[in-house]
Amino acid sequence: MSVAVALQSATDPRWYALAVERWQDLLLDHANCEKKAASTALALMFSYPEDFELAERMSRLAREELRHFELVQQQLRAHGVPFRRLSPSRYAEGLRKSLRRTEAERRTDLLLTGALIEARSHERFVGLVPLLGEALGRFYGSLAAAEYRHAGLYLRLAEKRGEGVRDRLEQLGAIEAELAVAPDPEFRFHSGTPA
Repeated sequence: MSVAVALQSATDPRWYALAVERWQDLLLDHANCEKKAASTALALMFSYPEDFELAERMSRLAREELRHFELVQQQLRAHGVPFRRLSPSRYAEGLRKSLRRTEAERRTDLLLTGALIEARSHERFVGLVPLLGEALGRFYGSLAAAEYRHAGLYLRLAEKRGEGVRDRLEQLGAIEAELAVAPDPEFRFHSGTPA
């Protein structure tokens, strides 16, 4: 299964245009996203401690996501962007609402939503590279391969642990696609099309 299968819609060009205009908000929310990604990996370790392979992979992933958080913090400092709190986007919460509650289905859904989020991040990183100027463009380019790799990791882990993974990915992918492109009054790293 390839990462490209995970996304059922492309980010609207209007999102990219707003990202260029509001690049400070983009960086601030990106820092939050990296912390959330590390937190998600740690939560999977705590939720499924009996799954040694999953715990080992998530431990490595959490460390890498925290390193990415540090890199975004460096960009914030280098560009003189002061910290301020941002409300979370509807994206992750929308995906969370679609998770099944029974095990092992919930674990599969958590892994698949992780794959979708990482795949969307990869798509947006790649799209931002030519738009943000040399320094920030180079920064996002340096992270794009990691997002692609993370999406593939989540997909492989889901495939090893669940049945009907391809069908479920299609279902969750449709929800993700709607969240990523539907009109959205807020601008965040994973927000929808600017309303």
